[in-house]
Amino acid sequence: MTQSDRPLRPRTLQVRGGLARTQFKETSEALFLNSGFVYDSALEAEQSFDGTLNRMVYSRFKNPTVAMFEARLAAIEGAPACKATATGMAAVHSALLCQVRAGDHVVASRALFGSCQWILTELMPRYGVTVKFVDGTDLDQWRTALSQPTRLVFLESPSNPTLEVIDIAAVADLAHKAGAVLVVDNVFATPILQSPFSLGADIVVYSATKHIDGQGRCLGGAVLGSEEFCNDVLGPYLRNTGPTLSPFNAWVLLKSLETLDMRVERACAGALKLAQFLESRAEFSEVLYPGLPSHPQYELVKRQMRGYGTLIAVELKGGKQVAYDLLDKLEVVDISNNLGDSKSLICHPWTTTHQRLSAEDKLAMGITEGLLRLSVGLEDPDDLIDDFALALG
Repeated sequence: MTQSDRPLRPRTLQVRGGLARTQFKETSEALFLNSGFVYDSALEAEQSFDGTLNRMVYSRFKNPTVAMFEARLAAIEGAPACKATATGMAAVHSALLCQVRAGDHVVASRALFGSCQWILTELMPRYGVTVKFVDGTDLDQWRTALSQPTRLVFLESPSNPTLEVIDIAAVADLAHKAGAVLVVDNVFATPILQSPFSLGADIVVYSATKHIDGQGRCLGGAVLGSEEFCNDVLGPYLRNTGPTLSPFNAWVLLKSLETLDMRVERACAGALKLAQFLESRAEFSEVLYPGLPSHPQYELVKRQMRGYGTLIAVELKGGKQVAYDLLDKLEVVDISNNLGDSKSLICHPWTTTHQRLSAEDKLAMGITEGLLRLSVGLEDPDDLIDDFALALG
């Protein structure tokens, strides 16, 4: 094995994966903040568009900085290919819609982010796609729903906001027997804590806005899968619909990947300590955190994930007003609907991220008026504990 052939470990790939230096040999990755590219001749332009030459033609199709981000994330994830998008929802939307046709059947876990729910319940049926929702933790419901030919299966694990953990390997087996492609939203786990491809997933999607940037600066998304899928199925969809990641945002995300594991691991440690404190308080009827033995899928978490995550869900006794009182008294933790940030953030899903769902749908997902979703950041966990202790009185 030569020096250039030896495989690099994930932490090294976070810094050096996809690196493509220009002739100037810069240390930091170059930012190509441009829309188009020029050609030395008319023939070169023709050959660039017909594929004879493999080169950049337009930043909506491909850009050097975006390509470095895609290559680095694919290397970290262990995926053959990656396509970046302008937002996380653009990633989910394109990964799903590029694959379905009228008459197709889709099965999804019920516990999903509100905008994902909208795509499945409002958008897909407009085009003749039927969608069946199941309790993601109930394999019998998956078996029943996948007893007929199915085009696509979609799930989040852990889920937003109730942190349900789904047996990805078991669902992948059932999906493939039904002829379906399994798409996993891995945003809560990040590539640091969970590897869906090793569990049988076919496609993985991310909101890069969350932990990948992790510092509240820019929007972005990513879809990872086989080269055939990314180039022949997803590629034309993105090229012609245009949810393009800007080169500047790609550069920010590229630099953020260098510290992804350090930030996630530190936030996970703080989340576990804070969750243990919150579970000791009588004000909460339930504290949901994958690292607590009380979590319903705790044993599965230990098998499937390499860590417990940065999100906590808590159910306050007393409902909405008591939840609002706590939110308003917190001084270190900010009220925000974002997550995966270096700053700790908290929100009330009933009235924010899942507000547009019916009360019946929210309750079916485990979202009550007393539920709060907490994203733990990089602060000293003892300061977060003090903040909650004072707010709770």
